[in-house]
Amino acid sequence: MSKRLIRMALEGLLLVLVIIGAVKLLEIGYDKYNQSVYPMKYTEMIDAACRENQLDPALVYAVVKCESGFDPNAVSSVDARGLMQLTADAFDWVQQRKGTEPRLTQDQLFDPQVNIEHGAYMLRLLLDEFGTVDNALAAYHGGWGSVKKWLADPNYSADGRNIDHIPFDDTRAYVKKVKATMEKYRELYDI
Repeated sequence: MSKRLIRMALEGLLLVLVIIGAVKLLEIGYDKYNQSVYPMKYTEMIDAACRENQLDPALVYAVVKCESGFDPNAVSSVDARGLMQLTADAFDWVQQRKGTEPRLTQDQLFDPQVNIEHGAYMLRLLLDEFGTVDNALAAYHGGWGSVKKWLADPNYSADGRNIDHIPFDDTRAYVKKVKATMEKYRELYDI
């Protein structure tokens, strides 16, 4: 074999190795970027709440990500508070259903433990009542009463068990966003 052919073969091999290395670096960078956009924070609290309430961890991480971006001090325009963005009425309802005594104040929703514990319990109640993640998320965002009405209305639910069309644009977008975020968490963290 001539020196020229050997040199060309080595250059070709080097080029292939450089390309493989670049692809691997891009994959690592892409994963790191995604993990920074979809973080796993409050893992002990979230995992414990998921075990206690028999919830898919991807669901709770996705709700926290979409509701507050993992900001425990988040406050919405309707005064929903904390990581899972519970309103005063929702918090009171969950405390009553959970049997929380003594009753906690709305300001305690800024405590990640309190917020995750009660937000996860609320998701469990909604899943038990409405049977599907889509219905539960619609109720979490649009309200229990709204979902009851939609399920009873053949314009929105053909079978009375599944919402075929969510009439509130923001709630429909919320359900879609949380479900996409759930899939991203499953993909990135194998949960």
